[in-house]
Amino acid sequence: MSRPHFFALLLCLALLPTRFSQAELPPVRSVEQVDLQRYTGKWYEIAAIPMYFQRQCIGDTTAEYALLPDGEIEVTNRCRTENGFDQATGRAWPAAKEQSARLKVSFFWPFRSDYWIIGLDADYRWAVVGNPNRKFLWILSRTPQLPPMEFERALKAATEQHFPLDQLKPTRQTETAP
Repeated sequence: MSRPHFFALLLCLALLPTRFSQAELPPVRSVEQVDLQRYTGKWYEIAAIPMYFQRQCIGDTTAEYALLPDGEIEVTNRCRTENGFDQATGRAWPAAKEQSARLKVSFFWPFRSDYWIIGLDADYRWAVVGNPNRKFLWILSRTPQLPPMEFERALKAATEQHFPLDQLKPTRQTETAP
């Protein structure tokens, strides 16, 4: 066997367990329905498997949602950085009329990403948001701190969906957050 073929075979064998382990996971499910009016307002990030754009955030991360007259949702993400605060504003909309728990979010046209609510407290005190490929996850709360039992319930929603919780990072929230 030639050297290039040997390395190609070795690479395929190395990737084989990864390929099968991903294929064995069931698809991510969102909650059935979300009352978007109740979901609007300010949420505090408690923990996250962050997206690339969050790399400069060092704490006090929040998301604020407001329903717009056209039915879309204005999204304002804010976080503390080394130099103050950073803010991004975008829009979200249901991916399908009957799927209010599965949103599309865009901060820069034409780019958009999936925002699936995969866990939600009955009283809308906390939410767990992820995406279908399990690369990102956010645990959100209506308050800067989430009581331990509530945090465990939120973690359970993520665990049941097979998100890689070893990548989950806590978010520092302070009382000085605007």
